Amino acid sequence: MISYIKGILEDMSPGMVVVDNHGIGYQMMVPMRGESFPKIGQEIKIYTHMHVREDDVSLFGFLSKEEKEAFELLIGVNGIGPKVGLSVLSTLSVYELKMAVISEDVKTISKTPGLGPKGAKKLILELKDKLSFEELEEDGVGAEIFDTFADSSDSVMITIEGLVSLGYSKSEAAIAVNKVEDAKDLTPEELLKKALKNIMI
Repeated sequence: MISYIKGILEDMSPGMVVVDNHGIGYQMMVPMRGESFPKIGQEIKIYTHMHVREDDVSLFGFLSKEEKEAFELLIGVNGIGPKVGLSVLSTLSVYELKMAVISEDVKTISKTPGLGPKGAKKLILELKDKLSFEELEEDGVGAEIFDTFADSSDSVMITIEGLVSLGYSKSEAAIAVNKVEDAKDLTPEELLKKALKNIMI
């Protein structure tokens, strides 16, 4: 089993890179969401997953262990193959995926090409008990934030509800609010303005 490959980035195209390691070129399919890879000619470390079928052996690469682990959980969902798993991680960062799963945000996950609402619901159901949400809890985000908007005295909940009413998904709203420093100390009006700026960045 190849855990990772470290070498020179020899070639890249949308969804694919070639890494040269001691004269051997490893071609890997990778998720790309616009964040910058090292430039061709630079050294790169790619965490890998080898997918073996009767008629095909494919190598998938990821810039972090967390991304690789998320991919392996995704393809463990019945009906989610490696191409769709890669498509999910090309559409959403691991953080955004976790936010969408914990908030049961079918709308956001359904943005993934090749995955409709039915597939998104199934993915949420199966991943909710498997993904680690520690970093979300450290950020002050828990499942309870999405359960209800009933607490009208809470400016955070009011702001999330307001963003959802404007057409944003629950996870998009929560991520935007979460980025605002001292969010709980602001009025809903102040918090909404700052959260909207985060969404538009």
